[in-house]
Amino acid sequence: MKDILIRAVSILGLAGAVCVAASSVPGQAVTVTGSVQVVHGASNAGGKLDNASAVVWLKPASGAVSRSADGPASRPHFKIVQHHKRFEPHVLAVPAGSVVDFPNLDPFFHNVFSMFDGKRFDLGLYESGTSHGATFDTAGVCYIFCNIHPEMSAAVVVLDTPYYAVSNAAGEFSIPNVPPGRYFLFVWHERGKPQAAGEFPRDITIAAENATIRTIRLIDSGQLLVPHKNKYGRDYDPPKPGPVYK
Repeated sequence: MKDILIRAVSILGLAGAVCVAASSVPGQAVTVTGSVQVVHGASNAGGKLDNASAVVWLKPASGAVSRSADGPASRPHFKIVQHHKRFEPHVLAVPAGSVVDFPNLDPFFHNVFSMFDGKRFDLGLYESGTSHGATFDTAGVCYIFCNIHPEMSAAVVVLDTPYYAVSNAAGEFSIPNVPPGRYFLFVWHERGKPQAAGEFPRDITIAAENATIRTIRLIDSGQLLVPHKNKYGRDYDPPKPGPVYK
C-alpha cells in the first residue's frame, strides 16, 4: 500500500509540473498575412495600378521589441544593386541598425547619396565592379539618388520593429514569427495614401486562430517622387549626347 501511495504522489507531482510548464509557455508565433490594394482616387482614373512594394509593419502596443545584441558583427546586411541605371530593388525595408551595400554593376561610375534628415550620406564616386555601403540607424523613409543620373531613385524604409514585410506584385504580404498580441499596424507606399486621415497606425490584435489582416486599401496619389536636386542642392546638368550607332 505504501508503494502505491508513493507512486500516486509521484504521478500527481509530475502532472502538476507538466501543467505549470504548459501554462508558462507563451503563445506560438504565427505568420501574419494580408494584402494591399491601390485604387484610383476621384481625381485620377485609368491605367493599371501597382500593388507591389508596399511596406507593412507591426509594432507591439506594449512598446517592447526584442532586439539582438548591438555591434558591427550583429548588424544585418542588405543590398541594392545599381544596374542599367536603376536601383534594384527600388524599395527596400530594413530593421534599424542595418547596413545596405550599393554595388555598381554598370560599366560606368555612380555616386549614391541621400539627403534624408535622419540619414544624410554621400558614398562618393565609384567605378564598375566596386561597392560602398551605409548604416541606417534611424527609423524613417530614406530616399536614395545618384548624383550623376537623375532618373535613378530608391527608397529605404528603416523600421524599429522586426515584424515587417513588402508586398509582391499581387499586393500580398507575409510577416513571419509574430507572437500573438496587440499591435499597431503601419503601411507605407510610394504613391498610395490612406483612404482617411488618421487611419494608420491601426490598432489590431493578432491571435493564433486569426492571423490575417483584412485588405489594406490605399488611394493612388497619381505621382511618384517629384524632381529632385543633386547632392549640392542644384539642378542636374543636361544629359550629354551619347554616341550614334549606324
